[in-house]
Amino acid sequence: MENPESRDPAPLTGVSPAAVESEAPRPAPPAQMAVDDSEAASCYANFCRVTGTPEELVIDFGLNPQPFGVPTHPIPLTQRVVINLYTAKRLTQVLQATLHRHESTFGAIETDVQKRVQRR
Repeated sequence: MENPESRDPAPLTGVSPAAVESEAPRPAPPAQMAVDDSEAASCYANFCRVTGTPEELVIDFGLNPQPFGVPTHPIPLTQRVVINLYTAKRLTQVLQATLHRHESTFGAIETDVQKRVQRR
């Protein structure tokens, strides 16, 4: 005699095995966080400086009015962001993914200003 516990669930329930598998619980999609950006300030930066401690990073942003060569005047810093290292790692991962997606669509981004300059 066959042990009923060892049988396939389909004969017991009248449901095909494929239907049982498709009704298996699926992982919930990641929750979307509500964000209020009404108080966010925007600025443009073509310069950043990163310093830090063992617990956090300090990222200063500014506008270098002289992007070629060594600036003759101090670069005015306009924004400072202080983040912990966990947030820094998550930021690094999302920036890398974003840059990879951009470069695979539009081509490599050259960071050396001298190489980007076209001489005529």
